[in-house]
Amino acid sequence: QVQLVESGGGLAQAGGSLALFCVGSDRTFGEQAVAWFRQVPGGEREFVAGITRSGVTTHYSDHVKGRFSISRDNDKNTVTLQMAHLKPEDTAVYYCASRVNWMLPLVPEMYDYWGQGTQVAVSS
Repeated sequence: QVQLVESGGGLAQAGGSLALFCVGSDRTFGEQAVAWFRQVPGGEREFVAGITRSGVTTHYSDHVKGRFSISRDNDKNTVTLQMAHLKPEDTAVYYCASRVNWMLPLVPEMYDYWGQGTQVAVSS
């Protein structure tokens, strides 16, 4: 069972940038599709971006398209979410999730493994 660890969250000003990292515990992580979700208090977990196991295909929510970029390095078992032009509404806990399948569903219930989450706060 792969374990996921997120890092890189923190505080940024509106218009600024942050990078989030998700590291998988073993090489099976490279065989899994990976997505980032985010959640605000009292809200549902929302799809942000995803990447297939090969890294060839990516998908973004309309809220972040053009501002966020997801990539992966399977040699390092790492998926990175580069966030630019941050807005206060990007403030949330961000979660990394993976699934043993190449597809990228938008609903959290379809993912098999989850990290503990990392807080991102964007001030105006």
